[in-house]
Amino acid sequence: MLFVVLWQVACTTGLISTRLVASPFQIASTGWSLMRDGTLPANLGISLLRAVSGLVLALAAGITLALVSGLSRMGEDIVDAPIQILRTLPVLALAPLFILWFGIGETPKVLLIALGSMFPIYLNLHKGIRSIDPKLVEMARTLRLTRLQTIRDVILPGALPDLVVGIRFSVGISWLLLVVAEQVNADSGIGHMMMDAQDFLRTDIILVGLVIYGFFGLVSDQAVRFLESRVIAWRPARQNQGGAA
Repeated sequence: MLFVVLWQVACTTGLISTRLVASPFQIASTGWSLMRDGTLPANLGISLLRAVSGLVLALAAGITLALVSGLSRMGEDIVDAPIQILRTLPVLALAPLFILWFGIGETPKVLLIALGSMFPIYLNLHKGIRSIDPKLVEMARTLRLTRLQTIRDVILPGALPDLVVGIRFSVGISWLLLVVAEQVNADSGIGHMMMDAQDFLRTDIILVGLVIYGFFGLVSDQAVRFLESRVIAWRPARQNQGGAA
């Protein structure tokens, strides 16, 4: 709060040029104006749809590939090397190819988000599967559990904490890539709104967009943390934290 007050005072007194950095009052006023005329809700809805669609695809692809690679040595030989190669490629450099392959509609934007968001899910779940205590797997064999039952009742619950960590990273990456995706041949979305504002030196609109990205990034991270507290409440560390509270 003190920072915001000092920021406003600096803009009001002319220490900071409002042409370069809008004041907090300008940002709030512009945000309210964009909300009232419908510009902000319309662009925000499109951005949220892109981010969620990309994240859903990333979850489906990352979990599937991690299961194939983590549960089978042959699967790892087939899947892991290509994934590691793709992971080292800059996702932003793939944008021109995605536009050539899939056009300039929504598909390349969603796929860019999905591709970049997939890697943390894959890596963390793969690590979680490979870190399962062999004694637990041996116990499942002793109890004569089928392969499917072992995966469902032993491996997946044991790897769940790592999966949640991967999802937290992926949520953050999805918002970062959304900014880029919406600045490439986009005619809607918060990123497109910010690019238009850049052409007219509207730093107030640009900062409104940044505030929105930051806010929803924080909200989505808190949502994943809330989900984590529910789905892995059985972990001893979680139980101890609950008792301490």
